Amino acid sequence: MSNETLRIGFLPLVDAALPILARELGFAEEQGLTLELVRDVTWATVRDRLLYGHSDAAHMVAPLAIATALGRDRPAVPIAVPFVLGLNGNAITFSTALGTACGLGDSLGDPMQVGAALRGVATARRADGHRLRFGVVHRYSSHNYMLRYWLAGVGIRPDHDVEIVVTSPTFAADALAAGEVDGLCVGEPWNSIAVDRGVGRIALATAQIWRRGVEKVLAMRAEVAAERADATARLIRALHAAAAHFVLPESAEESAAILARPPYLDAPAEAIRRAITDRVRLVAGGTPVHYPDFMFQYREAANFPWRSQAAWLYAQMTRWDGRAFDAAEAEVATATFRPDLYRAALAGTGAPLPGASSKLEGALGEPIGAGSTQGRLVLGTDRFFDGRAFDPDDIPGYLAGLP
Repeated sequence: MSNETLRIGFLPLVDAALPILARELGFAEEQGLTLELVRDVTWATVRDRLLYGHSDAAHMVAPLAIATALGRDRPAVPIAVPFVLGLNGNAITFSTALGTACGLGDSLGDPMQVGAALRGVATARRADGHRLRFGVVHRYSSHNYMLRYWLAGVGIRPDHDVEIVVTSPTFAADALAAGEVDGLCVGEPWNSIAVDRGVGRIALATAQIWRRGVEKVLAMRAEVAAERADATARLIRALHAAAAHFVLPESAEESAAILARPPYLDAPAEAIRRAITDRVRLVAGGTPVHYPDFMFQYREAANFPWRSQAAWLYAQMTRWDGRAFDAAEAEVATATFRPDLYRAALAGTGAPLPGASSKLEGALGEPIGAGSTQGRLVLGTDRFFDGRAFDPDDIPGYLAGLP
């Protein structure tokens, strides 16, 4: 097997773990790959580096891959997403003052109850002419859509009752400390760093909003995925092996230490380890709360790029961009996720391979066996906090039923 080099762009977040561990722990080398990892500070830079050929692949927020393929804010470029790097792993963090005003307790609150308290504060602030302001990491990010989905579901109108602005993950705690935002939806470890600095209070985990919400993905230009098909398949296998290692309880200490290094997250290993082990410190000095599956990286074919996940993101994009549903656009959006490449790469490895490429999202209230072409597949609960389900074959009907 010839050795091949792939450059991968990333942001300093815990869910960049799989390419980092694939490089550091030899999983890439076992596949005949040398990974060069390039750290950036904004998602726009990660995207541009990918589009202009300065990187071969990228750790990317899933909606940005779709927006790029659709030509939102820039000329369209076909994108392939052959692997999901993780589900959830984000949180909504309030400033300490907002947390006090909303009466947050010592545990993660119920999304409806926290929302009702926030609605009261937001209404009062808007009446005073000073709307609450929330920061998200990119206009086309799962953070933006998860936050908006929750706000709208509890009766708070995004862009009307509250403002939503963009802030880089690495500077999110600084924005909160400076009073530029009253709350954040950001990935780890930046919620925990805001808490540990005493400027923030974690209100909700995004896993409470959508239990199996798609988060970061491996994104490639479609032409690169096709031209370097063998290297792409090897990369998928290396990332899958890294995911299997990452979720082992005994690997948490080592993984946190690697991720904490200056070239990667350059952040406290202890805060990183909490995220990896599903332990969330809600308030400065508090005892971390265990929230199972806060991050979700491997079980239940978590790395499989379901086209229905892409369809849900497209539905939110349509909703919040104020556009009409377009069937051709929806096809481009869902075709960005490439389960065919995932299956081809992992055939014969023993990894569970779903037989379907799309499913009803949010419909599972308890674990259930699912059809697979290889291995045994069990899918766990994937509920949305408001009890809605998403049918990828009826996006217009879904959109019509939203508040």
